[in-house]
Amino acid sequence: MSRLGLDVAVVRAVRAPVGARYLRSVLAATAGVPEVAARLPAAPSLSLRLTGDRQLRRLNREFLGEDSVTDVLSFPAGGDGEPGYLGDIAVSWPAVARQAAEHGHPEAAEAALLSVHGLLHLLGWDHATPAQEREMWRLTRAGLAAAGVSDLGPGRL
Repeated sequence: MSRLGLDVAVVRAVRAPVGARYLRSVLAATAGVPEVAARLPAAPSLSLRLTGDRQLRRLNREFLGEDSVTDVLSFPAGGDGEPGYLGDIAVSWPAVARQAAEHGHPEAAEAALLSVHGLLHLLGWDHATPAQEREMWRLTRAGLAAAGVSDLGPGRL
């Protein structure tokens, strides 16, 4: 459990050169952003799964009806589960590597960005409208800044 009380179970279904401790610290720092903290239940927890393109494509097709690969998906727990459990985030490690190379920054920074993005979705933020997208990117930047992630390539956010 983090110092802020956010319990993050990191599951590695693929090899990924980023540590679970790093991802937990990024999410814990994001949990300290006031707007994010205000939406957290008591004793919050979540699962973060690092996996491959094939699984993200399957999940995207099965749950969202989109037959395409994506970089991150969030599955909010709903109200009938374990108290405090926010849900699950799935991140495609091959997408992390591609996007990091495309934007010229470390894979760890891209993994942090996608993890924060997933957490915000679990807490109810979305990017369906331009205003929602601006707010989500603002909170993503705030979470990354709180975690000390400043090495994203130009134009990524």
